[in-house]
Amino acid sequence: MSATHRMTRILMSAVIIASAGLAFCGFRSAMAAAPMAHQAAPGYYRIMLGKFQVTPLNDGTFGMPVEKVLQGIKPAAIKKMLARHFESSPLQTSVNAFLINTGSKLVLIDTGAGTFFGPTLGNVRKNLEAAGYKPGEVDDILITHMHPDHVGGLLADGHMAFPNATVWVNKTDADYWLNPANMAKAGKGHEGSFKDAMAAVKPYQAAGHFKTYSGSKTLLPGIRSIPEPGHTPGHTGYLVTSEGHKMLVWGDIIHVQAVQFRDPAVTAVYDSNPKEARATRMKILAWVARDKILVAGAHIAFPGLGHVREVKHGYKWIPVNYTVPQ
Repeated sequence: MSATHRMTRILMSAVIIASAGLAFCGFRSAMAAAPMAHQAAPGYYRIMLGKFQVTPLNDGTFGMPVEKVLQGIKPAAIKKMLARHFESSPLQTSVNAFLINTGSKLVLIDTGAGTFFGPTLGNVRKNLEAAGYKPGEVDDILITHMHPDHVGGLLADGHMAFPNATVWVNKTDADYWLNPANMAKAGKGHEGSFKDAMAAVKPYQAAGHFKTYSGSKTLLPGIRSIPEPGHTPGHTGYLVTSEGHKMLVWGDIIHVQAVQFRDPAVTAVYDSNPKEARATRMKILAWVARDKILVAGAHIAFPGLGHVREVKHGYKWIPVNYTVPQ
């Protein structure tokens, strides 16, 4: 057999083997097909703020019927703004809490919804543990306001979910939500929020782990309360400062980022005093944009961290650049 014939047979054999291999691989790929997975796990994130470690905790998301929630804007305009962000209603809206490790204190700001809002929420404590902490290690819990999606996580099976923590609430908010007379005035459609607030803090009150404060005050080293009234009577933000770095945990200044940054005058049905909430939002947005303060938002898409920039029409949200902690 000539060298040319031998080379031809070798090449043909190689082609046959390769073809068989490809067929086998195709067969293996088909056999390896798996069912769709339907869950994600964005549970926690981490950044440094000076010497403080900040860990945003994801409580979950819920579907917000935006056109029924926002006020002072037409449904068609809402739909257009959402579409600009490739979103639609009901909008999957984040509920975030923020854990601050100061080096001497472990401080949780808000606690998520617990069992008050259904099965898609209530993950703060689980994600706190996934982040490497135990509920019993939390020293203090600062509440921005007493709506159920911010205080529900205080409870676990009716007991203190954070057994060693002291809960801090603005006195105006506590006086409003913990007063049965106000619940009676609010009517049947709102009494659930009052009952949830009362239930959430009851075991902490019984244990002597509940404190109130008024106005702007340094509550813990590096953490100061910032009055933000309107969304609720005593709605409060917390300015966290370390080595000159600042972060405002602003609670519910913004509910729908696709709409309210562009048009801050838009209010929400959740606001106790819409006019006051609008004025507060204008003030806070102008402040954090001017001073370039990092913002942590309860209902901004997780991890809820970013900066605010003033633009020709309203403001723009600039999310933090995702970074793997060193």
